[in-house]
Amino acid sequence: MASVKSDFLNVVQSRGFVHQVSDLEGLDALAAKGEIVAYVGYDCTAASLHVGHLLSIMMLHWLQHTGNKPITLMGGGTTRVGDPSGRDESRKLLSIEQIDANKESIKTTFAKFLRFGEGKADAVMADNAEWLTKLNYIEMLREVGRHFSINRMLSMDSVKLRLDREQELSFIEFNYMILQSYDYVELARRYGCNLQMGGSDQWGNIVNGIDLGRRMGTHQLYALTCPLLATASGAKMGKTAAGAVWLNADMLSPYDYWQFWRNAEDADVERFLKLFTLLPLDEIKRLASLGGAEINEAKKILATEATALMHGREAALAASETARRTFEEGAIAGDLPTVDIPRAELDQGIGVLTAFVKAGLVASNGEARRQIKSGGLRVNDAPVTDEKMTLGASLLTAEGVIKLSMGRKRHVLLKPV
Repeated sequence: MASVKSDFLNVVQSRGFVHQVSDLEGLDALAAKGEIVAYVGYDCTAASLHVGHLLSIMMLHWLQHTGNKPITLMGGGTTRVGDPSGRDESRKLLSIEQIDANKESIKTTFAKFLRFGEGKADAVMADNAEWLTKLNYIEMLREVGRHFSINRMLSMDSVKLRLDREQELSFIEFNYMILQSYDYVELARRYGCNLQMGGSDQWGNIVNGIDLGRRMGTHQLYALTCPLLATASGAKMGKTAAGAVWLNADMLSPYDYWQFWRNAEDADVERFLKLFTLLPLDEIKRLASLGGAEINEAKKILATEATALMHGREAALAASETARRTFEEGAIAGDLPTVDIPRAELDQGIGVLTAFVKAGLVASNGEARRQIKSGGLRVNDAPVTDEKMTLGASLLTAEGVIKLSMGRKRHVLLKPV
């Protein structure tokens, strides 16, 4: 990519955030003057964002750090429709009450990465329900819909891929790109927004917004997308056998979050340090040059720094210490993830397959069986060899728990209540 003058584009370019830019020279000139007002939209489809959202949150962080203004747009309106981008099937439509509850739960994440307030570069949180829910359908068709070509909409990846696979695309989802484009125009008018950022799968939607702004008389708008991350082995970033890597502590413990980063593949360490920590690039280069077993030290630093950003330095250091004690001393650390089970259930005996599924270490009984055959599951550090094994009160340790382990790095305590 061409050389840039602004701190913002220098940072995001050198750290690997940039996939596509609509007008690099124009955006660079705005950024150099600290005049970018950029937004990223987040639909409220769950009570927490996940690691996949972190890339764009970090972009907003660096945007503010270099003197520009970030906007986090909550999709209180668009969540009622559902974004078809990158999906083979329609999203389940949530109730308005569920969307509002999810929205409130998600909001807390942003304050950990951004400074909100009334200042020039202070972050703003907006909600597209504020304008989308007030739209009159006929007025919307006349004022906004007339600027959209069905031919062009059908050529967009979010639509085309679904149709090519002969998967149903509902009319409500087909409208999503119109609503997202209109969001951009509204934010331009209300806040002077001039940049929309997002994952590379959003490029078509963002460019549509730029075009709609031009047709509806806004100032010049820009697009910047980041790559959709996969791990070095090609796996989707942020997914594990147990499910999504959530950002909220009540949906994934700080310890499990720390472990997710600690388990990064060797080939991903440098890239993840650049994207998901605030460490200087010189220090990252030094860590990336470590070879052999020393790469594990770099992974621990990645885990601790990423966890400190999300859950605070104290929680990150506690997770690091718990991991050290568990692996190096074989201790049962009290702050390992804990799953409560009724004492009566334990007294009757719980099947080992059921126990590992309940603990979230495996997704199904079938996966538990496969892990047992390969020697991957342990109870109180003893390998499980019999899939019909029953866990009862006799297995409780001196600490009053049963320790379940998958591999060397994932542990959960079963605790009777």
